[in-house]
Amino acid sequence: MRKRFAIPETRHGLRKLAGLTLMALLSAVCQAETSTMAERLQQAASDGLYEPGLISDGGVFCLTLSPAEDRALWVRSGGGRSSLAIMEAKRRDGRWLAPFPASFSMDPRWKDIDPMFSPDGRSLIFQSNRPVPNRPERSGFDIWQVRLQAEGWGEPEHLGDGINGDDSESSASMAADGSIYFMKNNPDGEGQSDLYVSRFKDGRYQAPENLGAPINTRQRESNPFIAPDQSYLIYFSSGPDVQGETDLLISFREGGHWRPPINLGPPINSIGAEFCPMVHRDRLYLSRQFKAEGRMIENIHSFPIDLQRLRERDREQRTSVPAGPVTRPAFAAPPGTTPTPAPAENALGRRP
Repeated sequence: MRKRFAIPETRHGLRKLAGLTLMALLSAVCQAETSTMAERLQQAASDGLYEPGLISDGGVFCLTLSPAEDRALWVRSGGGRSSLAIMEAKRRDGRWLAPFPASFSMDPRWKDIDPMFSPDGRSLIFQSNRPVPNRPERSGFDIWQVRLQAEGWGEPEHLGDGINGDDSESSASMAADGSIYFMKNNPDGEGQSDLYVSRFKDGRYQAPENLGAPINTRQRESNPFIAPDQSYLIYFSSGPDVQGETDLLISFREGGHWRPPINLGPPINSIGAEFCPMVHRDRLYLSRQFKAEGRMIENIHSFPIDLQRLRERDREQRTSVPAGPVTRPAFAAPPGTTPTPAPAENALGRRP
């Protein structure tokens, strides 16, 4: 006797069957999307990884290279912010030797961040919350400088109260004329954090100037890298037109004004947070961060960058699209590895 299968004959039964079918389809789509996003996350974590094991160990950010590429300095974070120190490595016969703590960053009482060589390689600027001369009440980060001497690094020098204030300054980058571009919180509350420049004049740094629009927005702008001739600026933004938590943008300077920024796109930007850009020769070095399992996974990555092509793209953008950043769809990482919204920048973090 042939066995009959029960077929729902009521409207309720048909709706139930349709609902179950739709749920199965949605489940399959979600699984496929999660798998795809997991693959994207894995690719972003390994793509362009710089010196894995030796420098990039899951708890480092903000690399700078000397012009001769014989010294490298970066921040050791350990995946957190409770301890921040600057590490150094020297290059011999085409390879990096074992890293060691920079001589000016060995006191565990202070946090040191964001090293950046001057264009001539004779000095390095960084930020620290160490005591400021004649300012015992100041507890945030200030911009300091250390000079490279024949026997090694000299003593750190505070760059004065023209450029530094009671609010923290960080992510500083120096142009060839000594001008320093950096980030600090916007006191008028218009933006979460803004980019500023301080000019070196009459032997000291002057009061910071806000770069204004189109660089600064109501979102977070931070981590500037300024070209030695100040012809372009690379920085991060958390605005609505980003692929991950923060993306790197580039703006060219023309006629004394900054052009609307261009999103550098993949593979430079990913579903993670990109920050601390630095251009050395024809390569862009950056830090990439993911938040997972109660810690931050941070490494340094490197990609080729074609500045001439980007300039051409900027010219094309003037006539083909309205002014503003190039937009792309946003993506999200799967549960458990999603970069969480960054806290408001404060005196001891200011990382994405």
